[in-house]
Amino acid sequence: MRELVCQVDDLTPGQAHAAVVEGRNVAMIRLEDGTIHAIEDECSHGAVALSEGEVSGRCVECWLHGSRFDVDSGEPITPPATAAVAVYRVEIEGDDVYVDSSTPINF
Repeated sequence: MRELVCQVDDLTPGQAHAAVVEGRNVAMIRLEDGTIHAIEDECSHGAVALSEGEVSGRCVECWLHGSRFDVDSGEPITPPATAAVAVYRVEIEGDDVYVDSSTPINF
């Protein structure tokens, strides 16, 4: 099931934003190229919100220990994290941003 999360303009390019989708904490990330991604909003290394991290290129960095995660695959790019975070399907209709967090697309 998908849920309306926000409007496209609510998401600042190059930044992550916290959202709750179907009861799950999700980091909404709008890259500089305008694409929008939704990933689990908790670093797999520690209980830290990725939505508070820095976005660089196609990655988001955990602010606590520096693990970087690919926003397309959820895979950790740098340690100390070794496990992927969930990535969720995003659909854009007009200005509306929908996320389906019921089934991660990478697990």
